[in-house]
Amino acid sequence: MDLRAILMGLAFAFMWSSAFASARIIVADAPPLHALSLRFLISGLIGIAIALALGQSWKLTRGQWRAVVVFGIMQNALYLGLYFVAMQTVEASLAAIIASTMPLLVALFSWLILREPLRPMAIVGLVAGFAGVGLIMGARMTGGVDLWGVALCVLGVIALTVATLSVRVASGAGGNLMMIVGLQMLVGSAVLLGPALLLEVPEVNWTWQLLAAFSYTVLVPGLAATWVWFLLVGRIGAVKAATFHFLNPFFGVAVAAVLLGERLGVFDVLGVVVIMAGILAVQRARLG
Repeated sequence: MDLRAILMGLAFAFMWSSAFASARIIVADAPPLHALSLRFLISGLIGIAIALALGQSWKLTRGQWRAVVVFGIMQNALYLGLYFVAMQTVEASLAAIIASTMPLLVALFSWLILREPLRPMAIVGLVAGFAGVGLIMGARMTGGVDLWGVALCVLGVIALTVATLSVRVASGAGGNLMMIVGLQMLVGSAVLLGPALLLEVPEVNWTWQLLAAFSYTVLVPGLAATWVWFLLVGRIGAVKAATFHFLNPFFGVAVAAVLLGERLGVFDVLGVVVIMAGILAVQRARLG
């Protein structure tokens, strides 16, 4: 893995993890599904415009169209839709920790459903990772965490896991990376629009914090992180790229603490370290 790939991986992990703090700011002043649908619409149109400016084509391969639809529905609409609703009551740090278990769930589901063998290091990593989550959840429950919000986060990360298993690589083999990014954003926007209109009243408290957080979410976690991820996968492969997910718990709680002032207890810090070690062990076993 060269220096450029390492820098890309670090950038992706930070951008992906920072989305939880910005989402927490957004849902404090705007209905979550309306905000997310609009975010995907703007991100998608910008992504497609950039793709056309770069000379990219609408003519995608069958695998790329599958990635557009699967990720548009499972990742953008279900995973992020559930998370945005949940984060009205769940702190950004806890949401980031739950979401960071995705590599653990991918390994677990691959073993249980796809019958892929697990190396001993991966088994140790799974046990450690879920033990870390249990440690944090046990401490948070004594402090009155919203269980409904936590349940939505769990359902969301399962949806993301299914998307990852369904399309192991949102392949850029045929080029058109930015076009793929933009189109999957539009799919997510369209799927979320119906529930938003049915379930929410579009009342917005316009503040500079909302506008800043929304703009950041559109451009950075929305477009830039997804694009960097596809480039990273194309450069070093999906398995090696996924190794950088072990940094997500750290970046997620760090950004939430600095930006939102969310307090972290001893069990939170210890749990994050254990989860990071578990994810790293699982990913290294897959590389082995």
